[in-house]
Amino acid sequence: MQRRTFLLGASAFATLACASAPAPGTTAGSSVGRYTSSPWSFSTASYWIEGPGGVVVIDTQFLASEARAVIDAVRRATGKQVVAAVVLHANPDKFNGTATFTRHGARVLTSASVRDQIPAVHAQRLAAFGERYAPDFPLAPAQPEVFGHATTTLELAGLSLRAHVLGPGCGRSHVALQWRDHVFVGDLVASGAHAWMELGLLDEWLTRLDELEAMAPAHVHPGRGPSGGPELIAMQRVYLRDVSERVQRVAKAGPPGEHAARQLVAEITAAYPTHRFPVFLEVAMPALLRRATDTARRGAA
Repeated sequence: MQRRTFLLGASAFATLACASAPAPGTTAGSSVGRYTSSPWSFSTASYWIEGPGGVVVIDTQFLASEARAVIDAVRRATGKQVVAAVVLHANPDKFNGTATFTRHGARVLTSASVRDQIPAVHAQRLAAFGERYAPDFPLAPAQPEVFGHATTTLELAGLSLRAHVLGPGCGRSHVALQWRDHVFVGDLVASGAHAWMELGLLDEWLTRLDELEAMAPAHVHPGRGPSGGPELIAMQRVYLRDVSERVQRVAKAGPPGEHAARQLVAEITAAYPTHRFPVFLEVAMPALLRRATDTARRGAA
């Protein structure tokens, strides 16, 4: 299993595991590091920010073993303990490592709206993935602390972190974490990968991207794929609009069946040949078509 960790140190990126190019969009002299899981657990990114009082991790990984690997990578890179972690939205690649982090002495926090979504999402994903990933997939739902219902500043590890509470996008609620000119956005931005559009909420998602741009980040850290600058948000907007237009075109032609769904998946996959995880399109297409069909019917009424 290929696991990759990167630390953006005072003079250069220090590669801690398998040799690989560092993510663009992060700068020498910062205290931001990144761990990327193996493809077996969807190449999920966890980030950390080193503070004077320890380290804060963003997103806790899909599997308990990967969560432990993040903690170990932080210790090797910084010589410090993880004192806190923040869960950005209710998907298991963000929250499944919660208990592991807690057992290692870290507080794990999220918003009330994200916390409320976890039990239902966990039950769904446990049914889908539990047997395949046993015994590494947690049987009990994650129970992170709640920092509140609204946007606030978290004082953790000697750092002031702005936790922006956002509405629906790829999930039903989100947190975007801002430190200086870095914004950690989770799966609201997929860098070089197809987006997780299971809920079909593309219009709402586009609003979230506007909110992220309003934070004026110089560095954008996605849940999957390389970090970059604000151009990642712009590229995500182009992608979502393109997918939306393609789906709407099919929906307006009449009630789409399975053949139309398969054709759309093939069409979008061909339009983005270098994007990873085309299976995400297969998962998303029923919801995307259902919502587009409902919109087309309302427009015709």
